[in-house]
Amino acid sequence: MKATILTIGNEILKGRTVNTNFSHIGHVLTFAGYEVFRGLVVRDDPSEIAWGITQATGFSDLVVTSGGLGPTFDDMSVKAIADALGIPLETNADALRMIREKYSAQNLELTPERMKMAMLPRNAEAIANPVGTAPGVFFNYRGVSILILPGVPSEMKAILESMIPRIRIPTVHYYEESVVLHGIMESAFAPVVADEMKKAGGSVYIKSHPSSAELSHSVLEIEVSGTAQDDATAVKVVRATLESIKKRHQEMLNKK
Repeated sequence: MKATILTIGNEILKGRTVNTNFSHIGHVLTFAGYEVFRGLVVRDDPSEIAWGITQATGFSDLVVTSGGLGPTFDDMSVKAIADALGIPLETNADALRMIREKYSAQNLELTPERMKMAMLPRNAEAIANPVGTAPGVFFNYRGVSILILPGVPSEMKAILESMIPRIRIPTVHYYEESVVLHGIMESAFAPVVADEMKKAGGSVYIKSHPSSAELSHSVLEIEVSGTAQDDATAVKVVRATLESIKKRHQEMLNKK
């Protein structure tokens, strides 16, 4: 199943904020059994958010968005997404209760700006935010699951963690493992990677990550990943390929 990550925020596009949310969400979704197919970044602008969600829902089984939840004027993700999909907004009783409890605990007034965070797409589910105030939002649109998360990393992580049991694919188990090879250039080892990929017949994916310049003392990390219907099989196919890679690396060193 394919997943798309849509991150929203001017600060990301300006380079002020590093998009660590994308890497975290991508990691979580990969281990939950999804193929993270695309990542999109758009401005805090209703038309841009509408473009992003329309694109993402066109080719995804799951869309996870990050950013643009909250009480300020530029927190417009929920409304922009709902408008783009043609879903009316309405006050969500659970979201309102969550927000009221958060502010009441601090003896703070529930202002219109704060109440805005309780306006969710019709039939959407409010997901408790144990760290902040804005609830996450989860709903289905024409067979596509959509999870809207805050942009604050600690809040995003907490809500996403709570949703893993619900969104993970039980029949897909992902495993990855790496080995670090010394004394071999990436270009010299590339035929081995290609051959091992061919031998595996699509059951694994191999990626080389050089950590030094090609012509200096070569240090090469080889990452092997794969999926299977159970953990044991996924581990077995990945480690079998790793063992073959290590053996062939040693053979190449012996010939020097």
